[in-house]
Amino acid sequence: MRPSSFVLLLGVAVGVATHVVYFRLHRPPNPGSIEGQISWMRSELQLSDAQYARIRELHEASSPRLRALASQVAQMQAEFAAFENTRRATDSVDFIEFARFVEARRNVNRECLDSTRQLVLAAAGEMTPSQREHYLGIVAATAAHPGPLTN
Repeated sequence: MRPSSFVLLLGVAVGVATHVVYFRLHRPPNPGSIEGQISWMRSELQLSDAQYARIRELHEASSPRLRALASQVAQMQAEFAAFENTRRATDSVDFIEFARFVEARRNVNRECLDSTRQLVLAAAGEMTPSQREHYLGIVAATAAHPGPLTN
């Protein structure tokens, strides 16, 4: 192999390796993860390092409670599917049991809303007035609408 071809091939290999390593190291966090969402907040709201650290602490502290509530919501969805399957299969409904289910679902939804509201207000408390206004505007625009069984 000629020396010039070797140098050219080596240059291409080093360039490709550098490209791959650079983009792996600078890959943005997953937007579905807490880290990705907080990083997005940092850039969107232009949070200082201290604000970012405090908001991250708030999210990490509330994460176990929110995950437990998400688990309860998933369980409620599975229970509703079971109610619906029973209704379809037997064409009958235990209205007392269904009323208990609806009440439990209301309570879980209320807890979800309260926990989320507390987190949003705590995070907003760490922001400047202009950041807070922007943040609360984003939260209001993306607020989830109640599900069909929340009554």
